[in-house]
Amino acid sequence: QVQLVESGGGLVQAGGSLRLSCAASGSIFSINTMGWYRQAPGKQRELVATISTRGGSTTYADSAKGRFTISRNNANNALYLQMNSLTPEDTAVYYCNFRNRWQPAYDYWGQGTQVTVSS
Repeated sequence: QVQLVESGGGLVQAGGSLRLSCAASGSIFSINTMGWYRQAPGKQRELVATISTRGGSTTYADSAKGRFTISRNNANNALYLQMNSLTPEDTAVYYCNFRNRWQPAYDYWGQGTQVTVSS
């Protein structure tokens, strides 16, 4: 089992920055992909960014490219999302996700952290 706890959300003005963190506990030996997702009110959860545990390759949603940076620290099983140039459209609950791309049984989610961007 893997437990994930997000932190770093909050209220920020448009144009500001936030850095989200995700702390993992438990065995992540079987995890090969870490990611951030978000869900705005009335909308489906959507991918923000992912990073592989080995090699560090990244993917970003178009809305995140050029503004957000995903990173990880394998030594302490931590995942980060640096968010710059925030807009009100970025307002959502942000979730971290640890999974194995080829083994669906290994799919873990945090409880989410609220990000609110005021105009």
